[in-house]
Parts: sequence; structure tokens; C-alpha cells
Amino acid sequence: MMLAMLPLARRLVTVLVPLVFTSLSGAQAPGAEQGLTLASPPQTSVIVLHAAHLLDVEQGVLVSPGEVLVRGNHIAEAGSSVSHPAGARVVHLGSETLMPGLIDAHVHLFLHPGAEDMQTVVESAAQRTILATLAARADLMGGFTAERDMGTEGVGAASVAVRNAIDEGLIPGPRLRVSANAISILGGHEDAIHFNPAQHILPNADYANDRHELIATIRQQLKDGADFIKIYQTGHDRMVNGVLVTPYQYTAAQLAAAVAEAARMGTRVGVHAMGEPGTLYAAQAGVASIEHAYQLSPETMRLMREKQIYAVPTFQIGEYFASHAPTPQLAAFMKAIYAYHVAEFHKQLAANVPMAVGSDVGPFPHGTQARELVLMHQNGMPTADVFRADLLHGSQLLGWQDEIGQLKPGYDADVIAVPGDPLTDIDVVTKVNFVMKNGVVFRDDAATATVDRGAQ
Repeated sequence: MMLAMLPLARRLVTVLVPLVFTSLSGAQAPGAEQGLTLASPPQTSVIVLHAAHLLDVEQGVLVSPGEVLVRGNHIAEAGSSVSHPAGARVVHLGSETLMPGLIDAHVHLFLHPGAEDMQTVVESAAQRTILATLAARADLMGGFTAERDMGTEGVGAASVAVRNAIDEGLIPGPRLRVSANAISILGGHEDAIHFNPAQHILPNADYANDRHELIATIRQQLKDGADFIKIYQTGHDRMVNGVLVTPYQYTAAQLAAAVAEAARMGTRVGVHAMGEPGTLYAAQAGVASIEHAYQLSPETMRLMREKQIYAVPTFQIGEYFASHAPTPQLAAFMKAIYAYHVAEFHKQLAANVPMAVGSDVGPFPHGTQARELVLMHQNGMPTADVFRADLLHGSQLLGWQDEIGQLKPGYDADVIAVPGDPLTDIDVVTKVNFVMKNGVVFRDDAATATVDRGAQ
């Protein structure tokens, strides 16, 4: 049966894949009427991007004007002026600012707005995978050229297939690091504990109850193609007398064993950890990142500085849940815990805790998560530091330092453009209108193109 289907499958790929891409010269693809234009690799492998400004992420300043010379899928030059080789396609972006493609270190491609628990129960793995490919496209069009998928929420290694399809050019989307399922204890976070136990609803995570099960589960996930490991370390959360209380799931020794096993295979562990003592145990174990990090003790923050462990605050998901709670009681709880998070974030900034940017997008619409950068600034982080957290720290956390996150020679050609000055108005990152990933233009709302007839 499968062999009989192969010729048809090949014909479908031949027909469908070209529909994903259109030329930079203006032919439109589905969705273009909403201002989304996909583009094929240009006829020439040399492109010059010209705009009013260019963001120097390391220095936290704008270079004016800004130009980037792209050869193939890499940046050859970047600065106020670059070479214009004969025959190069010059893309004019007017008053825009050129920036590296944004990085979201905490996404859920396999979730969408709605009842999170129910979609993991009533939607098939095939349906959720199709929706994940649409989510990946939306994120790319929103300016996110690299992401870390923090768990498929019950669909196992389906994210591996999405990652591979993107890498092979079959579908548009960010470059991805994927964790497959997350790992949790029996009865822990994401274990369907709100359902009738007699129905045996499957968890949204893989079970591991002790050190030996953690190691075995990690080995299976890496065999299945995961890039890194995600572990649920805390939950169920509650507020007691204005203080966050959240049980831990694994001891420091158990987490250390997980970290060591991941390191043996050349990868790292990120943990969902809202507060103490789970966050302390995670820092002691030497994880790569602490997701959410609503509560960090002075000792935890010291260890995070010492070991360069990133906090990923995920403000946008808290804001969304507070404004979309189904009951007044839950809305009050979400607003209280969000305010608590902001107050703790101020302490973390003062303590120089390393930060990366992750939105937890999925329960809210994909492609809208640039607001996470806006919220980090609103909650106390200077704009230049927000961009360093997103682009420098994010590339390090994803293991792509020296490849993405800056507009520098030799880096991959992941470039976006935003209207105006992002250092004085960070909200412009929510208005991305030009997206290039790996030298291919996927969105060009603001661009016009010419061809240089002679070298300069």
C-alpha cells in the first residue's frame, strides 16, 4: 500500500512545494492578501538590503544608514555601507531598521488558543501536526527565524518531523530546537489530573518518577530525534498570603543525573520551574534554563549568575491568561500572580540574573509573540538589554551562537525589518514587514528591488 502511494506522493510534493514560495518580484502566494508574501530563493545568490538603520545588538546602537550584503545563505558584509557587486539584487526598505531575525526560546507549536487540556484529548496527532505547521509559518511571518519548541504536549516526537520538514525546505518556518514531549512525574504537571481518573486520560508529558526512569526517558527522547530535554520541575501553583507556593517534582540529585545524561549526548536540559525550592534544585543541578522563574531566591540567583543559567520570564502567557480567564476567581488569581512575577523580575534584574526571551506562545495566537519583548521592557528591562537577551542570549541558549542573532559577516542570513527605531519604540517589533531566513525572503511588505548594473 505504501509503495503504491509513493508516485502520488511525489507528484503532490512536485505540485505543492512550489506553491509555498513565490518570487521576490511580486507573484503572490496564499495569504498574500493579508500582507504575507512568501518568496523563493532569488535568481541571483547576491542580495543587498538597504534601509535607514541597522541594529548593532552588541553595542545597543543604530547604524545609519544600514546595509547587509547577503551571498547565498550567509551575511558577507554589514554596516552603514557594503559592497554592491555587479548584478546584485538591491532591496530598498526605506525608513526601516534592519535587525537579526527574532528568537523565541519558549514556544508550543502544537498548541493553539482554546481549552488546552481538551485539544490534547480530542485532536488527533495528525490534526495537531498540521496545525503545528501553520503555527510555524505564522511565527516566521511574525519575524521569528529561530525557536525552541518546549514540548508537544502529548504528541511525542511529532515536532521532530516538523523541524525536519522546515530544514528540508518543504514547509516555511523558523529553524527549530525541539524537545518532543516534556518529562513529568506521575500526578505531576501536565498529567491530566483534572479528568476522571477512571477514564485513564493520557498525560501531556512522558512519565519519569526517579533517577533511573529519567535517564531511560531521556535516552528514548534523544533516540526519537529531540535536540534537548525539557523537564517539569514544579506545580501545582498557588498563592498563600501573597507568596507563591509550588511543589517541586525532582530533587537536585535527580536533576543532576538528567543534566549529566543530556551532557553525555551533547545536549542540555531546560526546566519548567515557577518557584522555590524547585528553582534552587534546578540551579544546583546546572540546567541550561529556568522557564517562567516567577520566584528565585538570592542563592538561586547567585548560582544562575555563576553558571550562566538563563531565566526565561514568559510574561505574555501570564498577561493572556489574566485577560482570558473563564471565571472572575481565576482572573483574580492570574492577575495577582502576574503582579508577583513582575515584582520578582525587578529583583532578578537588580541581581543581574542572565535572561533570555520566551513567550510560551500556543495558548495565545502564534505570530503575535513579539509582545514578549515589549513586556520585558515595560516591566523594567532597557530596550538594548531586551535585544541582547533575545538575540545574544537566545542564540547561545539554542546552541547557535556565532551563527544567528547578529548581523555580522559569516552569520546565517536571518534578517528582518521593522518600521522606525526599535531602541526608542520597542513596540515596532510587533510590526515586522520584511523577513529573510537563511538568505530566502519570506515576507517583503516594505521592499522594492532593483538590480545593480555595475560594481561599486
